[in-house]
Amino acid sequence: MTIREKIKKIFYKNILHKKYYRMGKCKRCGACCSRIYVSHGKHTIDSEEEFESLRYKYPFYSYLNIEGKDDIGIIFSCNNFDTEKHICKIHKVRPGICRRYPDEFVFSMGACLSDGCGYSFRPIEKFIDVLNDVKKKPLKNCTLFVDEN
Repeated sequence: MTIREKIKKIFYKNILHKKYYRMGKCKRCGACCSRIYVSHGKHTIDSEEEFESLRYKYPFYSYLNIEGKDDIGIIFSCNNFDTEKHICKIHKVRPGICRRYPDEFVFSMGACLSDGCGYSFRPIEKFIDVLNDVKKKPLKNCTLFVDEN
């Protein structure tokens, strides 16, 4: 590992508190602008009343259209995505949530990237490195079982 890679790893892990590197770039497919679930606080928006209340308080929600509802919550699409040109109509002034997409937080909650998305996530630390670190530390009141095969 080069010095640059070590510094990047330290920066991401210890300063940004990230667990994954976001790789790739946008392919302008528009999948992230449709079939959207929106979490507010600790839950996914699941009622039109809650959505209307949030739409009044936060300008971002005014960009969303309700497309349906399922057992997870309300499904939205963004009205700023031009489906013919495959571009965002407000790209230069798009909200922060769109600028940060795809965000590690959403990915770590179980969301998945659409097929054909140009982005991917790669763990900053390999699992074997994390496991080896755990083996080195003394554990209090617990037993670590490791299959040696």
